[in-house]
Amino acid sequence: MILVFCVWNLYGIPALVVGFRNLVKKRQTSFEHSKIGFDLPVISVIVPAKNEEKVVGRLLRSFLRLDYPASKMEILVVDDASSDRTFEIIEEIADENPGRIKVFRRFKSSTKASALNFGLKFASGDLVATFDADSLPESDVLLNVVKYFSDPKVAGVQGSILSSNSDENMFTKFLSLERSVQYQIYQNGKDCLGLFVSLNGTCQFIRKSVLEDLGAWNETSLAEDMELSLRLVESDYKVRYAFDVKTHEESPNDLSGIVRQRTRWFRGNIENMVKFGRLMKKPASWVRVDAEIQLLGTFLAILCFFNYFMAYWTFTLPVDQLLVGIMYFTSILTLLVIGLVGLSLVIISKPFKWTNLLWLPFLYGYWALQSFIALNAFFLVLFRRPIKWSKTKRSGIITSPEAKKIVDSAV
Repeated sequence: MILVFCVWNLYGIPALVVGFRNLVKKRQTSFEHSKIGFDLPVISVIVPAKNEEKVVGRLLRSFLRLDYPASKMEILVVDDASSDRTFEIIEEIADENPGRIKVFRRFKSSTKASALNFGLKFASGDLVATFDADSLPESDVLLNVVKYFSDPKVAGVQGSILSSNSDENMFTKFLSLERSVQYQIYQNGKDCLGLFVSLNGTCQFIRKSVLEDLGAWNETSLAEDMELSLRLVESDYKVRYAFDVKTHEESPNDLSGIVRQRTRWFRGNIENMVKFGRLMKKPASWVRVDAEIQLLGTFLAILCFFNYFMAYWTFTLPVDQLLVGIMYFTSILTLLVIGLVGLSLVIISKPFKWTNLLWLPFLYGYWALQSFIALNAFFLVLFRRPIKWSKTKRSGIITSPEAKKIVDSAV
């Protein structure tokens, strides 16, 4: 397992390097809207909302200000048995903008995937976009995404998700850095290398015809976005990452919120890895292999947990020197990878502050927390604990200047 851990870390370095290089290149280039060489498609935006009174209003107002023809966009909001004022807020905004927003109400809630499938029944667009209720999409998000679908082989596109409350506290700062790694560097690099790019639940776009052919979202999966991504890979569809398709979203701002969210993600990924192990039976393309390798990351996080015990063991008990050497090598490799990524993010962050470097040591502690959460998720699967879909709580707090501009422009 230690050898697997080393190989997995080394395997991810090319994507990180390519992604960082491409990110720097794009950051130095001023974006201009390119001319679309085909008629703009109709886009159906589906928003599942459950007890989102603090954020759903600003999301809908930001959608109404997007740089995209109103005749080519429909907004479908599914109130998923909310017990607060979510439905009233949605209806109020819909009444103020006749014909722009379609409102649906479910009186029994189950999962996010179920709410999405409910909304899909009423979608008439060529493309289906999904956004969480706390999202704040940039004004050109739809205009930028359509060019990726000019390639008929592309079935789905994942946009870039930025943190809208990154400076709220220590937890949101870590999650902001993590998101930058995941999207702006790692997904970016994998897209450049033609590897597996996963959909991530929000700011995701997919051809409606493909979605219906695949049977829409799996309502029993805790990670319905990853599960759909794997079915796309299995059917040999192509998914792209779009750096210039951006939205801002709230990060959990306390430990309990992080644990609930990540437990759901890790458990969903473990179940998906077991379910889609069949991809390795017929690895027709490297994308399928890469998808399985990415899912393996959850088990590697668990392995890191045991590495901490090995460290204690080497300092308290006489052990084989070879084992000590291997442990030190894996530890140094992990520290190197996390450190390089974190340092890169601090350097390219805008505005640059030397004090951002002080956050780097805490990234290692944050990774240790992920290991504990992954182990907990593993035990939930192992002992077949009942599946519970827990919703991430929203505070409505915004600290990002870019996100504040979106809210101000939508007022």
